[in-house]
Amino acid sequence: MAWAGGAQAAVTVLGGGLARECSNAALGGQSDSRSEEACTQALSTELLDLRDRAGTYVNRGVIKLRRKEFASAEWDFNRAIETKPDLGEAYVNRGAAWVGARRYADGLADINRALELGVSEPEKAYYNRALAHEGLEDLRAAYFDYRKAVELKPDWAPPQKELARFTVERR
Repeated sequence: MAWAGGAQAAVTVLGGGLARECSNAALGGQSDSRSEEACTQALSTELLDLRDRAGTYVNRGVIKLRRKEFASAEWDFNRAIETKPDLGEAYVNRGAAWVGARRYADGLADINRALELGVSEPEKAYYNRALAHEGLEDLRAAYFDYRKAVELKPDWAPPQKELARFTVERR
Protein backbone atom coordinates (compact mmCIF):
# COMPACT_ATOMS: atom_id res chain seq x y z
CA MET A 1 0.00 0.00 0.00
CA ALA A 2 1.31 3.45 -0.92
CA TRP A 3 1.36 6.39 1.46
CA ALA A 4 -1.23 9.14 1.01
CA GLY A 5 1.38 11.86 0.65
CA GLY A 6 1.38 11.53 -3.11
CA ALA A 7 -2.12 12.94 -3.31
CA GLN A 8 -2.30 16.34 -1.70
CA ALA A 9 -4.83 18.93 -2.84
CA ALA A 10 -3.45 22.47 -2.68
CA VAL A 11 -5.58 25.62 -2.87
CA THR A 12 -5.08 28.38 -5.43
CA VAL A 13 -4.78 31.77 -3.72
CA LEU A 14 -5.48 34.73 -5.97
CA GLY A 15 -3.60 38.01 -5.95
CA GLY A 16 0.04 38.68 -5.25
CA GLY A 17 2.31 38.58 -2.25
CA LEU A 18 3.47 35.80 0.00
CA ALA A 19 0.14 33.97 0.08
CA ARG A 20 0.34 33.59 -3.70
CA GLU A 21 3.98 32.44 -3.40
CA CYS A 22 2.85 29.87 -0.82
CA SER A 23 0.05 28.72 -3.12
CA ASN A 24 2.41 28.36 -6.07
CA ALA A 25 4.85 26.36 -3.92
CA ALA A 26 2.14 23.97 -2.74
CA LEU A 27 0.68 23.59 -6.22
CA GLY A 28 4.18 23.11 -7.64
CA GLY A 29 5.10 20.22 -5.34
CA GLN A 30 7.54 22.09 -3.12
CA SER A 31 8.37 20.93 0.41
CA ASP A 32 11.31 23.16 1.36
CA SER A 33 11.51 25.39 4.43
CA ARG A 34 11.60 28.57 2.31
CA SER A 35 8.19 27.72 0.86
CA GLU A 36 6.82 26.97 4.32
CA GLU A 37 8.20 30.30 5.58
CA ALA A 38 6.41 32.17 2.78
CA CYS A 39 3.16 30.65 4.03
CA THR A 40 3.94 31.52 7.65
CA GLN A 41 4.81 35.10 6.75
CA ALA A 42 1.66 35.45 4.66
CA LEU A 43 -0.47 34.29 7.59
CA SER A 44 1.18 36.69 10.03
CA THR A 45 1.63 39.79 7.85
CA GLU A 46 -0.89 39.84 5.00
CA LEU A 47 -4.52 40.92 5.10
CA LEU A 48 -6.26 37.84 3.70
CA ASP A 49 -9.95 37.17 3.25
CA LEU A 50 -11.27 34.02 4.94
CA ARG A 51 -10.90 31.81 1.86
CA ASP A 52 -7.31 32.87 1.20
CA ARG A 53 -6.39 32.57 4.89
CA ALA A 54 -7.85 29.06 5.04
CA GLY A 55 -6.21 28.23 1.71
CA THR A 56 -2.84 29.42 2.99
CA TYR A 57 -3.18 27.16 6.04
CA VAL A 58 -4.02 24.27 3.69
CA ASN A 59 -1.05 25.06 1.47
CA ARG A 60 1.37 25.23 4.39
CA GLY A 61 -0.05 21.94 5.63
CA VAL A 62 0.45 20.38 2.20
CA ILE A 63 4.10 21.45 2.24
CA LYS A 64 4.51 19.82 5.67
CA LEU A 65 2.58 16.73 4.60
CA ARG A 66 5.09 16.14 1.81
CA ARG A 67 7.77 15.92 4.52
CA LYS A 68 5.59 13.47 6.48
CA GLU A 69 5.19 15.97 9.33
CA PHE A 70 1.71 14.66 10.01
CA ALA A 71 0.97 16.32 13.38
CA SER A 72 2.16 19.73 12.24
CA ALA A 73 0.27 19.42 8.95
CA GLU A 74 -2.86 18.36 10.86
CA TRP A 75 -2.58 21.53 12.97
CA ASP A 76 -2.65 23.66 9.81
CA PHE A 77 -5.60 21.75 8.37
CA ASN A 78 -7.47 22.23 11.67
CA ARG A 79 -6.88 26.00 11.46
CA ALA A 80 -8.14 25.98 7.87
CA ILE A 81 -11.31 24.15 8.94
CA GLU A 82 -11.86 26.58 11.83
CA THR A 83 -11.44 29.49 9.41
CA LYS A 84 -13.58 28.11 6.57
CA PRO A 85 -15.51 24.97 7.58
CA ASP A 86 -16.81 24.38 4.04
CA LEU A 87 -13.38 24.11 2.37
CA GLY A 88 -13.23 20.52 1.13
CA GLU A 89 -9.48 20.63 0.49
CA ALA A 90 -8.85 21.14 4.21
CA TYR A 91 -10.70 17.91 5.00
CA VAL A 92 -9.15 15.83 2.22
CA ASN A 93 -5.66 16.89 3.31
CA ARG A 94 -6.31 16.34 7.01
CA GLY A 95 -7.63 12.94 5.99
CA ALA A 96 -4.40 12.30 4.07
CA ALA A 97 -2.37 13.31 7.14
CA TRP A 98 -4.35 10.90 9.30
CA VAL A 99 -3.95 8.09 6.79
CA GLY A 100 -0.20 8.80 6.72
CA ALA A 101 -0.19 8.58 10.52
CA ARG A 102 -2.15 5.28 10.29
CA ARG A 103 -5.30 6.80 11.77
CA TYR A 104 -7.36 5.26 9.00
CA ALA A 105 -10.87 5.65 10.45
CA ASP A 106 -10.28 9.36 11.14
CA GLY A 107 -8.87 9.77 7.65
CA LEU A 108 -11.85 8.02 6.09
CA ALA A 109 -14.33 10.27 7.91
CA ASP A 110 -12.53 13.44 6.79
CA ILE A 111 -12.21 12.30 3.19
CA ASN A 112 -15.91 11.44 3.10
CA ARG A 113 -16.66 14.95 4.39
CA ALA A 114 -14.40 16.44 1.71
CA LEU A 115 -16.27 14.59 -1.01
CA GLU A 116 -19.60 15.82 0.42
CA LEU A 117 -18.35 19.42 0.36
CA GLY A 118 -16.69 19.10 -3.03
CA VAL A 119 -13.03 19.34 -3.95
CA SER A 120 -11.23 20.59 -7.04
CA GLU A 121 -9.39 17.28 -7.57
CA PRO A 122 -11.76 14.50 -6.46
CA GLU A 123 -9.45 11.81 -7.84
CA LYS A 124 -7.03 12.62 -5.02
CA ALA A 125 -9.80 12.22 -2.46
CA TYR A 126 -10.76 8.82 -3.88
CA TYR A 127 -7.12 7.74 -3.95
CA ASN A 128 -6.59 8.73 -0.31
CA ARG A 129 -9.89 7.14 0.66
CA ALA A 130 -8.74 3.92 -1.01
CA LEU A 131 -5.59 4.02 1.12
CA ALA A 132 -7.74 4.48 4.24
CA HIS A 133 -9.92 1.52 3.23
CA GLU A 134 -6.80 -0.61 2.73
CA GLY A 135 -5.55 0.41 6.16
CA LEU A 136 -8.89 -0.73 7.58
CA GLU A 137 -8.55 -3.97 5.56
CA ASP A 138 -11.60 -3.25 3.39
CA LEU A 139 -9.98 -4.27 0.12
CA ARG A 140 -13.21 -4.26 -1.87
CA ALA A 141 -13.90 -0.61 -1.02
CA ALA A 142 -10.25 0.25 -1.69
CA TYR A 143 -10.42 -1.37 -5.12
CA PHE A 144 -13.53 0.60 -6.11
CA ASP A 145 -12.03 3.89 -4.90
CA TYR A 146 -8.82 3.29 -6.87
CA ARG A 147 -11.01 2.58 -9.91
CA LYS A 148 -12.94 5.80 -9.35
CA ALA A 149 -9.67 7.76 -9.13
CA VAL A 150 -8.55 6.27 -12.46
CA GLU A 151 -11.95 6.98 -14.01
CA LEU A 152 -11.67 10.64 -12.96
CA LYS A 153 -8.06 11.02 -14.11
CA PRO A 154 -7.07 8.18 -16.46
CA ASP A 155 -3.48 9.36 -16.98
CA TRP A 156 -2.64 9.56 -13.24
CA ALA A 157 -0.19 6.76 -12.39
CA PRO A 158 -0.55 6.24 -8.58
CA PRO A 159 -4.03 4.67 -8.59
CA GLN A 160 -3.18 2.64 -11.70
CA LYS A 161 -0.16 1.25 -9.87
CA GLU A 162 -2.29 0.35 -6.86
CA LEU A 163 -4.95 -1.31 -9.02
CA ALA A 164 -2.29 -3.49 -10.65
CA ARG A 165 -1.82 -5.23 -7.28
CA PHE A 166 -5.42 -6.47 -7.26
CA THR A 167 -6.76 -9.69 -8.73
CA VAL A 168 -10.50 -9.66 -9.33
CA GLU A 169 -12.37 -12.95 -9.24
CA ARG A 170 -16.02 -13.43 -10.15
CA ARG A 171 -18.06 -15.60 -7.82
